Amino acid sequence: MLPTPLMIEQAGLVLTGVSFGLWIYLLAFRGGFWRGDQRLDDSPPDLSKWPGVAAVIPARNEAQTIGKTVASLLAQDYPGKLSVIVVDDNSDDGTAIAAGQADRLSVIEGKPLQEGWSGKLWAVHQGLGAAKESHPDAVYVLLTDADIIHDPESLRRLVAKAEEQGLDLVSLMVRLRCQGFWEKWLIPVFIFFFQKLYPFPWVNDPAHPVAAAAGGCMLVRRTALDAIGGVEAIAGRLIDDCALAVEIKKRGPIWLGLTSKVTSERAYENLSEIWRMVSRSAFEQLDHSFFALIGTIIGMAVLYLVPPLAGLALLGGESEVVALGLVTWWGLMEMAFWPTLRLYGLPLAWGVLLPVAALLFTLMTVTSAINHWRGRGGAWKGRIYSPASDANR
Repeated sequence: MLPTPLMIEQAGLVLTGVSFGLWIYLLAFRGGFWRGDQRLDDSPPDLSKWPGVAAVIPARNEAQTIGKTVASLLAQDYPGKLSVIVVDDNSDDGTAIAAGQADRLSVIEGKPLQEGWSGKLWAVHQGLGAAKESHPDAVYVLLTDADIIHDPESLRRLVAKAEEQGLDLVSLMVRLRCQGFWEKWLIPVFIFFFQKLYPFPWVNDPAHPVAAAAGGCMLVRRTALDAIGGVEAIAGRLIDDCALAVEIKKRGPIWLGLTSKVTSERAYENLSEIWRMVSRSAFEQLDHSFFALIGTIIGMAVLYLVPPLAGLALLGGESEVVALGLVTWWGLMEMAFWPTLRLYGLPLAWGVLLPVAALLFTLMTVTSAINHWRGRGGAWKGRIYSPASDANR
C-alpha cells in the first residue's frame, strides 16, 4: 500500500522533531564542543626552567613544505634546548634536500617500511630512536607534520601548558588551509565534525573517558611515551593521533585545543583531494563495523538532511513541519557551526551549505568502507594498508 499524504506528513513531523531534539542535545549536552573555546594563552608565562624538547617530523614526499616547517621550528623563541629531526620516509621528490641544513637539525634516511606498521608511525619510531640518542635529556617530544608552520611562540605555549598543569600530552588542531572553494566549503566542516566526535572539553577532563589528539602538533612527555611502550603500542593504527591519546590518557591527563597561530600549508585544491584524505581512515574510525556504518548513515541523514528537506516543504508541507525544519536548519545548526566558521574567517551564510557538506562526508565514509572491503583501505602516498595490516590493533 502506498503511503497516504497524511502518513507522509506525520512521518515528516516525527523525523523533524527527532532532528530538532538531537540538535538540542548536541548543543546542551555534548560537552559544549561547538563553542571552540579550548585555546592556549597567547602570552605564555615565563617558567623558571624550560625543559629540553626534541621535535620529530616524519616526511614522505614533502619537498614543497618541509623547508618552511623546519625553518619555523628553528626560529622558535624558546629558551630551552631544542633539536629537530626529520625522517625522510623513502621520498622520491628531494624531501631530504628541501629540509635544509642547520646546527640543530638532523635529517635521517628512513628504513623500508616494516610489516605491521603504518608508514607515518614507522618514520616517527625511527625519529624517536634518533632523538633518544642525540638528545637523551629532552623532557618532551614534539611530533609534528611536514606541512605545519609554527609561529615563533608556539613551543613556549605548548611547554608552558604542559608544565603548569602536569600534562602528558598537549595537542593543537592547527588551522588548516582554507583558500579555494572546496577548502572553504569542506575544511571548516571537517573541523566541526572532529570537535563533535571528540568534544575538546571532554578530552581535557581527566575524569572523562574521551581521548583525542591532532597529529599535526602533539607535545608528548617522554616518560609518558615510554610508559606505553612507545609508538609500537599503536604501530598499525591509521588514526594514530587519537590512538596515542587513548593510551596516554589511561595514565595521565591530556589537553587538546584549537589555534589560529599554528597553520598547515597542505593544499586541498579540489574535491577529490579532500575525498581521499577523509576516505583514507573514516571507516577505521567506525572500527570497520558494517552496523556502525549503517548507523552513521542514518544518523547523518536525520541530523543534517531532514531539517532542510522539511524547511523546503519536501516532507509533507505542513506549516509546523516547515517551521521546525527552518528553526533547526537556520537556527540550531547555524548556531553550532558559527564558532568554527568564525575561526576560519567565513561568514555565517556558509552554514546554509552544511547539510550538503554532511552528505558529501557521509559518501566519503561509504567510500572508505568500500575501499576497505576491496582490500585497499588506508591508501595514502603510494601505500595501501590492507585489513591484514590491522592485525596488531
